[in-house]
Amino acid sequence: MKAIWRGQVIAESNRTLEVGGYRYFPRETVRMDLLRAAPKTQSDLACPNGVQFYDVTDGAGQSSRGAWSYEAPRAGMQQVDHWVAFWEDVETK
Repeated sequence: MKAIWRGQVIAESNRTLEVGGYRYFPRETVRMDLLRAAPKTQSDLACPNGVQFYDVTDGAGQSSRGAWSYEAPRAGMQQVDHWVAFWEDVETK
């Protein structure tokens, strides 16, 4: 399984998990050098799983808030504790 943004592979693993319709990648399989922690919004702060969103960057100034990780997951989400999921313009296949 791969996560691709603008033609660049930002995560690749054969050990992903699908939870709630999203594909989660183990953090060690994600190019964290291409992610920057995004400032938390009010709705982020209200998340019971301690969500941290990330901007996916290309190193040339382009970015998209296209990734997240649960950093304090409650029951039902603990299997993806600190794993990374992608959405919007990040393609997973």
